[in-house]
Amino acid sequence: MTKPKVLVARAIFPETITRLEQHFEVESNQTDAAWSKAELIAKLQGKQGAFTTGSERIDAELLDACPDLKICANMAVGYNNFDVDAMTAHGVLGTNAPDVLTETTADFGFALLMATARRIAESEHYLRAGQWTKWAYDMFSGSDIHGSTLGIIGMGRIGQGIAKRGAHGFGMKVIYHNRSRLDAGLEAECKAGYVSKDELLRTADHVVLVVPYSPASHHTIGAAELALMKPTATLINIARGGIVDDAALAVALREKRIAAAGLDVFEGEPKVHPDLLTVPNVVLTPHIASATVPTRRAMADLATDNLIGFLTQKKALTPVNPAVLATR
Repeated sequence: MTKPKVLVARAIFPETITRLEQHFEVESNQTDAAWSKAELIAKLQGKQGAFTTGSERIDAELLDACPDLKICANMAVGYNNFDVDAMTAHGVLGTNAPDVLTETTADFGFALLMATARRIAESEHYLRAGQWTKWAYDMFSGSDIHGSTLGIIGMGRIGQGIAKRGAHGFGMKVIYHNRSRLDAGLEAECKAGYVSKDELLRTADHVVLVVPYSPASHHTIGAAELALMKPTATLINIARGGIVDDAALAVALREKRIAAAGLDVFEGEPKVHPDLLTVPNVVLTPHIASATVPTRRAMADLATDNLIGFLTQKKALTPVNPAVLATR
């Protein structure tokens, strides 16, 4: 019997390719070429499945041009590269990779918070440039983490992981804002109190963003929200580009209206707003919050499991539009 055809849109672990080849006829992109949309459409002709990484836009135009496509499996927890409504209308399943990256991403969020608050990137650049010639009492004085107030916007699994690290590890007071309040048991476990978004911004010493991207969450933090924050506060974004108005943030940083920011995601990435590259009080990392070998392998394995499960048994572990399963 002819095997289903699958496209792997980006370079991935060779072991992942080998496993997929046990079930499918696989075309892979191990050279990691940057395909245009037209090239991606051409590559998807005759393919029933696609292994995607979050950077491939799956929308109505592509789906109209790729009638054989049945599933796109994202190796990412986020799926704002999917037009979910269009995929559902075309009968194409989308899957993501939640849970397996929760703790690793929470670790990184806290690492970015610490680097930002303690001005680690600034001070390293200073040292490497040979500018360190003597000690000074106020040299790169940052802000404390222990005993400070941590504000988390978006209290899903990753937000809860960050809350626990702050409360239990650093004795921080944790406040959060979310679309819906956690139940009392989870709040107690996280030692976190629910507040309005404005109160969180006014009160927190460190604000961490962990909300999924959607049109409703676009520019959750803009000029008005930055104006509410303390001039000594830091802002951390490990959510998605577009959650923060990067242009407004660059202005706030330059004018010292907040103390510092740490960003792992950006609007229009991999491009970064040029103004962010010229302010010293920001730590910038290239979307690497889940980047440990064990976690990235687990993400690849889950995307592979979804492809195999759906194309061989009409089942998927983590569908984002499960209504499609009901039609199979």
